[in-house]
Amino acid sequence: MDNSPATIFIVDDDPDVCRALARLLRSAGYLTRVFRSSLEFLAGHDPEPPGCIILDMTMPQYDGLEVQAMLHSAGCLHPIIFLTANGNIPRTVAAIRAGAVNFLTKPFEEKLLFEAVEEALRINAAQRQSSMLCRAITERLATLTPRERQVLEHVVRGRLNKQIAADLGTVEKTIKVHRGRVMQKMGARSLAELVQLAGSVGVVGERFARPVQLRDPPDTEARDRLARCAQPEP
Repeated sequence: MDNSPATIFIVDDDPDVCRALARLLRSAGYLTRVFRSSLEFLAGHDPEPPGCIILDMTMPQYDGLEVQAMLHSAGCLHPIIFLTANGNIPRTVAAIRAGAVNFLTKPFEEKLLFEAVEEALRINAAQRQSSMLCRAITERLATLTPRERQVLEHVVRGRLNKQIAADLGTVEKTIKVHRGRVMQKMGARSLAELVQLAGSVGVVGERFARPVQLRDPPDTEARDRLARCAQPEP
């Protein structure tokens, strides 16, 4: 995982709000970057380091919801905390449905701001870990030969070795060899684990429960299994 410190990106066209937020967050030990327009933010935002975004809902050029949509389209993992000068319920609902983690109405209590920031950073850490594990599994998947990939796809659909052999025009003994190599390369210790790992990167079986959704933080057991796959093979 990236151990660089988290950055709080502040985006508001009101310079007084920017100064006050930056001063308050820095006093609590957070790193901050301030942008005074949506265009400035979109041009200078770095999505790579861990962090979250405090985003004003109403700004010239692009409003908060438009910026949120652009970040989502670009695959940005930074959670968003929206700020607004008035509690517009329809816009609040739209923002939350689009993935915002919190919505604060100005003026707000310092305690609520810090709680929102901590929640956003926890979400970002879980999302980044899931993304990293997904990449690791995808890299493992890429090491399979075309035949091993075919065998994997049949296995996660619940096909027996003899059925796979018949489908692929070979013998059951050969399928067993391929299947063993697939298990080793994918880092799976059981069929259920193989199905879950394959499902997490889009290879989904019909007979098993839905795959891990890596956009959400995985549970502890799933995270431990997936983490093994991020380790290099001996």
